[in-house]
Amino acid sequence: MSGPIRPPWAGPLGLYHPGTSVIHRAPAGVKLAFLALVAVAVVAVRGPVSALVFLAVALLAQLVGRVPWHRTTRGLVPALLTAVLVGAYQWWTRGWATAVEVALDLVALVLLAAVVTATTRADTLLDVLARLARPLRHVGLRPETFALAVGLFLRTIPVLARMSLETRDAARARGLEREPRALLVPAAVRMVAHARATGDALAARGLDER
Repeated sequence: MSGPIRPPWAGPLGLYHPGTSVIHRAPAGVKLAFLALVAVAVVAVRGPVSALVFLAVALLAQLVGRVPWHRTTRGLVPALLTAVLVGAYQWWTRGWATAVEVALDLVALVLLAAVVTATTRADTLLDVLARLARPLRHVGLRPETFALAVGLFLRTIPVLARMSLETRDAARARGLEREPRALLVPAAVRMVAHARATGDALAARGLDER
């Protein structure tokens, strides 16, 4: 099979927003490298002041990329809730300074990752992952297969979320929203069916062959 295998989609959570900003035009590898450097810096540099700086960098990237806020807030809501919970725990155990640092660092990284996702097509990101995974050939794993696995994993996230919401709505319509089995069993069955359908589709295209 020649060339990388790519699922035809724009982003893991539908966040890709076409544009002509500097960030849009930057190579995907550069954006991923910058994100990785910021992540390392977040771990290495301590203190609430540095956390504010990282958050300011993420907000600046958001403004430069000219990505609508409703595009990035989809991924920020869970991160904000997590930041509040983690920050509260850190405040209780280690003081306000650590709480502010941890919470803001988390929000900054998620926001920066959302900007990268919103300004880069998923197939381009997967191409970069395939190139970075070339050393895996020496252990018998094709880089294209690795990129495909990552792409399928990311694409599955919103599918599973949608299935869970649909199952909850169906249980609520029957008055069974407080019954765990009415939520868990149908959701699990649908998820397994989706996984089998995906596997069958890959097998039909010969993607399960060595």
